[in-house]
Amino acid sequence: MCRNITTLRGLEPTATTEEIEAAARQYVRKVSGVQTTSPRTEDAFERAVQHVTAATIELLGDLPPRQQPPPTLPPLRRIAAGRAG
Repeated sequence: MCRNITTLRGLEPTATTEEIEAAARQYVRKVSGVQTTSPRTEDAFERAVQHVTAATIELLGDLPPRQQPPPTLPPLRRIAAGRAG
């Protein structure tokens, strides 16, 4: 559905809450069509991000380990790798 959301399961070290929230934010942006919140959309948008973040943390905790790492790094790790290099 959204090519910008990368696989978080199987990362080493494991996905951080910040990475999970960033993916949740991308998902909520995509399904809601809200790219920039307004006073009318902010509460619902942020509540949805919190719910999706919590559900993702639960899902990642319940799934068995991956046999191989994900094929791409999440955006926050790509940014950090760019700064380090």
